[in-house]
Amino acid sequence: MEILAGFGTAIYTVVVFIIALSIIVTVHEYGHYIVGRWSGIKAEVFSLGFGPKLFSRVDKRGTRWQVAAFPLGGYVKFLGDANAASAGADTEAMAELSAEERRHTMHGAPLWARAATVAAGPVFNFILSIAVFAGLMMWTGTAVDAPTVGRVVALPGGAGELRQGDLILGVEGHDTPDYAALNALVEDLPSTEWLSYRVLRDGAEATVDGPQLYPARLAAVTPQSAAYAAGLEAGDVITTIDGAPIWRFADLQAKVKAAEGSPLTLGIWREGADPEAFDVTLEARRTDTPAPEGGFETRWLIGAVGSFVFAPETRMTTPWEAVSGAAGQVWGIVTTSVSAFKHMILGNISTCNLHGAIGIAENSAAAAKSGIPDFIWFIAVLSTAVGFLNLFPIPVLDGGHLMFHLWEGIAGKPPSDKVMNLLMALGLSLVLTLMLFGLSNDIFCP
Repeated sequence: MEILAGFGTAIYTVVVFIIALSIIVTVHEYGHYIVGRWSGIKAEVFSLGFGPKLFSRVDKRGTRWQVAAFPLGGYVKFLGDANAASAGADTEAMAELSAEERRHTMHGAPLWARAATVAAGPVFNFILSIAVFAGLMMWTGTAVDAPTVGRVVALPGGAGELRQGDLILGVEGHDTPDYAALNALVEDLPSTEWLSYRVLRDGAEATVDGPQLYPARLAAVTPQSAAYAAGLEAGDVITTIDGAPIWRFADLQAKVKAAEGSPLTLGIWREGADPEAFDVTLEARRTDTPAPEGGFETRWLIGAVGSFVFAPETRMTTPWEAVSGAAGQVWGIVTTSVSAFKHMILGNISTCNLHGAIGIAENSAAAAKSGIPDFIWFIAVLSTAVGFLNLFPIPVLDGGHLMFHLWEGIAGKPPSDKVMNLLMALGLSLVLTLMLFGLSNDIFCP
């Protein structure tokens, strides 16, 4: 039965990964296709996947749209291309074209049209990410400025006297006019199950008892983390560590840090129609995380995220807030990736932070198991990563093509075929090396 379960998990992981990758590749290649079409460049083939075609159709413009047997990528082949990578011209085919027809090829089009067509793939990946992030922000809403209870999360001891709609004016004698004040207060509160809250309810102030402001509850579990491997889920509450009661998330963090990777036995309470309590033993993992001041710091983590005891009351997110916030998320992913690459090269953080196909597939499956919103969010993150990596100035990638176009713009002519072929071979070797390195990390890194 364990073998069957493992096989089923592997199939699920592969299917989810293919779905995520297919969406991202389709958007990327459609960017090349549509901008090329707008620029007067004719597309002969739009393929999702490589290898033998499974089915296809030809549209009124003469473009064959197809799905191929190996769904691990895709391509657009433009008129006059020697291959799917647009790495060179089919000289025999180009010789048979008139001057007007050559204008509709990738290699006969003006420099601006070729550059725009190449850049469109990564740009469309960023557009997809921004659209998804913005949509999720508008769907979830934005917390109102004043800390107001939208819903109290489920805890073993219940919500106490806190109620939906309560405006939190203070906690344990400290005024809390906004969320910044609440955040600043989190680690200074007493480590007890119950706290005293001053709230505004139905137009009148009242003092009520409520749960810990930032309880030892897992609001989210990071895929491929110690908590994920131990079977912990979002919503689980840590009630004890090595038999000692725990109430605050800050205490959980302190215990994990002090253990430095030694086994910890956590008492877990899980919400449900029939709530259950059980123990798990896990070991925190050394993890390189972005530091607030920039760069990275190495910490012992189990891979769990906490939250306030209540979900904030929200208002509708405006389109501008959604788009600007989404653009900020995309920029944050890009800048963090750049920083990570730099610190890996300098040896400041482990190269195990670079994942390959297996790691990405496992993260895809973990996100899908967490729910559709998490899976959609992961697709947006992965789309940003694909767009960013494709801009690297490596031949065979879009960034390499743009580098060649820049050379042509400066020198007045493209590199010679000999130089182009040499650089493409070197670029392909570098890409394959990175892929194999990431794959080895997936297999051998802890």
